[in-house]
Amino acid sequence: MFTVFVLGNIASGKSTACRYLESRGAMLIDLDDLAKSLYVPGSDLVGALAEEFGWDILDEEGGIRRSVLASRAFVSPDSVARLNGIVHPVLIDQLSLRILDPVCCTVSSPRYPFAVVEVSAPTSFEDAFGLADEILVISAPLAVRRERAIHRGMRSSDFDARSACQPDEASLCNLATAVIDNAAGDNSLFEQLDAWLVRHGFGDVADKEEADA
Repeated sequence: MFTVFVLGNIASGKSTACRYLESRGAMLIDLDDLAKSLYVPGSDLVGALAEEFGWDILDEEGGIRRSVLASRAFVSPDSVARLNGIVHPVLIDQLSLRILDPVCCTVSSPRYPFAVVEVSAPTSFEDAFGLADEILVISAPLAVRRERAIHRGMRSSDFDARSACQPDEASLCNLATAVIDNAAGDNSLFEQLDAWLVRHGFGDVADKEEADA
């Protein structure tokens, strides 16, 4: 299955772009949601997280108290790297199962024409980029993204802390095989995504989805 990883810093419009591509026929995989689904009480992964970040990140049932884990894991690039070092190997295995065609089948008829993987921490997930046919970055300048986030209700200090753990826009765009500029934050994002779909031969699929709706 053709797979595109979609990258973007906070308030870039990455999630909006992913949901739009989903509406145009894609199978959408949010890596954050997939990672959270792996936090099974009693699993080796949960045990490793507790060893690294403190056993009090667990609730009474042995599940992850996500707010407590986040308060310890997302405070610095080093702590984020420690979290990713534990979670990512398991995450990559599970992602592979979802996007790679079964080797046992000589004829494959996938339900979806292509897959979109939303990646929130791209620089620490580069070891999985080989699973993607394309790396698409949704880009907007830092000042624009900061204004958007604050307008949506995020505290400026929270945005600054999150942003400090992310790559600058130039470094992020250097990871891409294609970049979509979303500085305007208007319908031009969807127009560029439609053009991307047509370039990759998915325009007819998207039109059929609309016709069947």
